[in-house]
Order: sequence, then structure tokens, then C-alpha cells
Amino acid sequence: MLKTIVIGSCVSVQGLLEKTLPDGRISVRVGQQIYTGRPA
Repeated sequence: MLKTIVIGSCVSVQGLLEKTLPDGRISVRVGQQIYTGRPA
């Protein structure tokens, strides 16, 4: 499932959902990279 996250104040990343962290952040995969941030 595609999810969009916000990293910092103005950078958004969209990728495949990897996991949900206990603090409310989520991790998404874009190619070989995994990014973690707040759901948008």
C-alpha cells in the first residue's frame, strides 16, 4: 500500500508501507531506501 510521509518541515516521501512504529511514525520503502517520518 502506498503511503506518504513528511520528513522535516517540507519534504514528503511516497512509498510502500514497511512498518508502523510505536511512536506513531511509519516507515516506507522507495527502491532500496527506507525512510521514516510522520504520516501526511
